Amino acid sequence: MVNTFHSTRGHANSLTSKQAIRLGLADDGGLFVTDGLGERGIDLSRLAGRPYQDIAQDVLSALLPDFTHEELRDCIAAAYADQWASPTITPLRALGGDFVLELFHGPTCAFKDVALQILPRFMARTSPRNVGESPEGRLGGQAGADAPERVMILTATSGDTGKAALAGFADAPGTGITVFYPQGKVSEVQELQMTTQTGDNVNVCAVRGNFDDAQSAVKRIFGDAALARELRDRSNTVLSSANSINVGRLVPQVVYYFSAYAQLLERGTIRIGDEVEFCVPTGNFGDVLAGYYAKMLGLPVRRLTVASDRNNVLSDFLTTGTYNRRRPFFETISPSMDILISSNLERMLYYMSGGDADLVHGLMSDLSREGFYRVPDALLAKIQALFGCGWADESQVRDAIRDCWDGHRYVIDPHTACGYAVMGRTDRDPRIPRILLSTASPFKFPRVVNESLGFECAGTDFDCMDSLARAASLEAPQSLRSLDEAPVRFHDVVDINGMRDVVEKGALSL
Repeated sequence: MVNTFHSTRGHANSLTSKQAIRLGLADDGGLFVTDGLGERGIDLSRLAGRPYQDIAQDVLSALLPDFTHEELRDCIAAAYADQWASPTITPLRALGGDFVLELFHGPTCAFKDVALQILPRFMARTSPRNVGESPEGRLGGQAGADAPERVMILTATSGDTGKAALAGFADAPGTGITVFYPQGKVSEVQELQMTTQTGDNVNVCAVRGNFDDAQSAVKRIFGDAALARELRDRSNTVLSSANSINVGRLVPQVVYYFSAYAQLLERGTIRIGDEVEFCVPTGNFGDVLAGYYAKMLGLPVRRLTVASDRNNVLSDFLTTGTYNRRRPFFETISPSMDILISSNLERMLYYMSGGDADLVHGLMSDLSREGFYRVPDALLAKIQALFGCGWADESQVRDAIRDCWDGHRYVIDPHTACGYAVMGRTDRDPRIPRILLSTASPFKFPRVVNESLGFECAGTDFDCMDSLARAASLEAPQSLRSLDEAPVRFHDVVDINGMRDVVEKGALSL
């Protein structure tokens, strides 16, 4: 059955999309993929003029085949409603001869909202009774028993995922969520978004280390069979993920690529079948991988350009074919991209290699054991035919923020600025529209933005928000500005080896 899901590292077990979403990560450490990707394409002639919700129905129906039409309709209606500042959800803006796709109009002002407003709705429809037992017995072990199965969402964040996941899962029935973030390596606003989160089922903890340390520890916790048995036996709790390693986090992001195309069609900028290009700031490769999925579903994507910050491990890989995480880790002004282990690259390698799970397994083993891997030359050539790359250091990011303002009177955050800088150095075909994905509101990083633009930046980040609003004639999102007076609920800091205890305690207290 090609519509079933299995690990990138092997084909031993077949799961439905609901089971894959509930589990989050495969037993062997791989990520869930389906060999049916692309079998059901999207009718481009039906895109123009349709609301985001209708496009989402078509795209998610193709990607999550065991969800019923009614289930997806209800999930979409709840996820993309009044909590969004724009009725378009992801509006497209002209930016000179290019375009910018604004992905930050959700409740936490970052692109992660697109997926994390709907993932809890997906998860609510993946109960053991609803999906049945997996081959390994990890799902539905006590289906029908008196004690209902509960899910503990476990997430590491480099800045934006944490808050978006907390906002999505707060007080969701039968679910708890624990978020880890690297201490001192997120912005003041990002940290307050997490540590002030309300909800009886949420927990937030800082970690001494960087994002890669926390993400690797989370993956080890998922693979801890003894912990899984204890949580199952003592509280009938299973672990799942809200990171983009979870296929339910990834696939909703595919929708906004089609939405961008629909908006270009509606404006008359392109005709059906015309090619487009996207420039995507990314650290964990999930945001740009969604663009690859869109291409597999029939979107005419000419090129996907990966934009990195100073932690340019992806740019080096796409240039040389060698992925090497044995390199200095830099704390930059684009903290959500400060990543050296890009998990979602594994999914791209699986598909680009023609589903060679043995190859992927070997590459991931090399990465774990040696800290690097190299792909075959033929595979690299195939990857380079679609994926371009570039990176920007902090000086270039600041220059990009200023240049965008000077040239277009448009304010971008430092992550989007990485893409703007890379796009400005990339050759273009004037016949093919280029779309820059804007991943976060500039008000999440007001100090860096104000410094780059020469605006007042004294005082707190909230003073900087006010200065930016005045100088640029904008309004700071209330969800960010109100953090100034929100009580901080979470103060814990642990070492990497203390994360397991935090997860165990949180799961048993559900």
